[in-house]
Amino acid sequence: MTALKKIAFIGNYLPRRCGIATFTHDIQRAVAAALPEVETSVVAMTDVGCSYNYPGVVTAEIHEDSLGEYIAAAERLNQAGVDIVSLQHEYGIFGGDAGGHVIELLSRLAMPIVTTLHTVLANPTPRQRAVMDLIINNSIKIIVMADKARELLLSVHGIPAHKVIVIPHGIPNFPYQETSVAKPKFDMQDRSTILTFGLLSPNKGIEVMLDAMSRIIKSTPAAAYIVLGATHPNLVRREGEAYRNLLAARARELGIEGHVTFLNQFVDQPTLLEFISMADVYVTPYLNEAQMTSGTLAYSFGLGKAVVSTPYWHAKELLADGLGILVPFGDADALSREVSGLLTNDVKRHSMRKRAYEASRSMIWGEVAKRYCSAFEAARSQSKAPEFPPLLSRRRERTIPPLRLRHFLSLCDDTGILQHAVYSVANREHGYCVDDNARALLLSTALSISGDAQLSYLVAARFAAFIQDAWNPENGRFRNFMSYGRRWLESRGSEDSHGRTLWALGDCVARDRDSSRRRWAEALFRAALPAVESFASPRAWAFALLGLDCYCTVMSAEPLALQMRHLLAKRLASQFAGAETHEWTWFEDYLAYDNARLSQAMIQTGMGIRNHSYVDTGLKSLSWLMAMQTSSEGLFRPVGTESFGCRRLPPATFDQQPVEAAATISACAAAWRASGDSQWRASAKRAFGWFLGDNDLHVTLIDAESGGCADGLHPDRRNENRGAESALSYLLGLVEIIQLEDAVVHERAKPSFSLPRDIAGRSSTSHKISGGAHLVSISAASSTKLIPTP
Repeated sequence: MTALKKIAFIGNYLPRRCGIATFTHDIQRAVAAALPEVETSVVAMTDVGCSYNYPGVVTAEIHEDSLGEYIAAAERLNQAGVDIVSLQHEYGIFGGDAGGHVIELLSRLAMPIVTTLHTVLANPTPRQRAVMDLIINNSIKIIVMADKARELLLSVHGIPAHKVIVIPHGIPNFPYQETSVAKPKFDMQDRSTILTFGLLSPNKGIEVMLDAMSRIIKSTPAAAYIVLGATHPNLVRREGEAYRNLLAARARELGIEGHVTFLNQFVDQPTLLEFISMADVYVTPYLNEAQMTSGTLAYSFGLGKAVVSTPYWHAKELLADGLGILVPFGDADALSREVSGLLTNDVKRHSMRKRAYEASRSMIWGEVAKRYCSAFEAARSQSKAPEFPPLLSRRRERTIPPLRLRHFLSLCDDTGILQHAVYSVANREHGYCVDDNARALLLSTALSISGDAQLSYLVAARFAAFIQDAWNPENGRFRNFMSYGRRWLESRGSEDSHGRTLWALGDCVARDRDSSRRRWAEALFRAALPAVESFASPRAWAFALLGLDCYCTVMSAEPLALQMRHLLAKRLASQFAGAETHEWTWFEDYLAYDNARLSQAMIQTGMGIRNHSYVDTGLKSLSWLMAMQTSSEGLFRPVGTESFGCRRLPPATFDQQPVEAAATISACAAAWRASGDSQWRASAKRAFGWFLGDNDLHVTLIDAESGGCADGLHPDRRNENRGAESALSYLLGLVEIIQLEDAVVHERAKPSFSLPRDIAGRSSTSHKISGGAHLVSISAASSTKLIPTP
């Protein structure tokens, strides 16, 4: 491996006034000193409405709310040939919802990323969790500064332990010295000094320390409390200096104004170190435990101060074993007692100071920089040499769940599959529908080929019987809804449910292993097909076309089937041509449910009848739909139900349904078989990842042990009910993904001929056709062993 040549740091940077800016400045300088032959640079984050005179080391600037500048910075870093990027992450410094704009930068970087997390939340909001998980996924290594942060990453975010490195906050290499050396510079030689420094804000607990000071001066009349630091810029923007004025008023009210000094300034490091050197006791009275890192605490500890602190996470770790004193949150009595005890006991105070100084030597910036450099090298090594051999079968074992049927079977009885569930318990109140029983027959046929044939035979018979009973010969239509008491609630169902049932029957004709059931499906398919000619629903046309694609592989010369296939495909193509504009590349004026089935039907029909324009229409429409179903973070985001009926508007985010993910998986699989473009296979796997947690909320929808699937995603949570449509959508999607992996591993489903390049539309990839691609695209020769669990 070649030596590191260029390292770029991303974060706030001096002269911006905040702890992250100071940290980025210090770590950049420390790494530059440790690796003098390496070029270091900074991409500086600039807050809204501000501008800074950055030094020359800052080669790019990103205004936090300018999405284009994140993208431009990524391009600049790639073009510069940077070897490693070190990202400093803190909540509130990046733009977008929960700081999501930074993903636009990270996802475009070509080099390994090492991210330092300055805060790790125990209870992030769904959006915070989603953004953090994307940052983690884009990073080769994650650096935190406390063991508690590592613990939370493992428990809250499920990050692999080997990915996390704990490196303490750095400190200056400042000599140990007595306070008497620095005190004369501030005319404090006759005072017992207590110091708190850092940006002033209400969470710092200064009020508690003011209350404690009124008692401390009783035992130490010469005590002086110095509060050093400018008011936090965000607080100043919101309310000016109201908080600082409130603290000053509180000091006057307590009669301690002669013992308290508020210094409203952001000092440079040499001045800061002199202030710390002057302090007899350093105090951090923060108000809650969720403070993962405190640079002010680290600096004071590293200069050998006697520290009294509340037990926030960083303090609990750093001050353990008597290296400092912890007091309860908000307890002014305890705070005054411990500070007074140190100020009046020189032996105890000096002993604590020396022990802290000795313990901090591994935290000096030179030592911290060495550990950062090791992390950078490890990240480069890992990015070049994967942990596992790049075998698709190995990858599938690690990432794709086994096919479990326990929940699916729990929804079934001797009538068919029940529609709904309350949590995981079947809900009999709403009975059955032919839609779900048709989907269940599709799954059963797939299992008969690649899974447990005996189990498939038993359940397939139930679903076939339900479909047979749904058939109403008096009007040539399928009924849809049946009560739990086996009473049909209508004489005919919707056009879409009729089309979906034809799809299941066509698939049964082509692939069911039971010859008698194939003949049954063939007869019923022929009887039910004529009704579709009068249908107006594009989805019903698409479902029927998918059934015809299967049916015609066996009954290729049947005139009615061939005629209907051409008629429906022509209708769907005309629908697309009439609705398409430059901005709206779709079949209708709105997006609704099962959208990708329209594209899938065009692709598979075009493949089956060798019509290049149909394939092109399917690929073009699916490309547009995938753009609509991809979030800014690159996650699959199915069209939300709130979009239904909204004319030519971008899709709403919620609620998200499993049926959309399943449809997208199948359509992308068909696109891959038609074009040979591996990006379609990647898109199918990305859509499947939505089930596993690669979604806006970063929550899994499946129970891997039972095969159950949540009914969808709400804006703030998943729907905990697990009905039939959701379970079947997940299982059919899983079967499709397993088959896709096998097709790659065993080099199956290879294209048989190429289409002319001029049909590719906006795509530069020539499309290729292979016949016989069906619903879940499982060939009879597949050797995949599924794992049904009764």
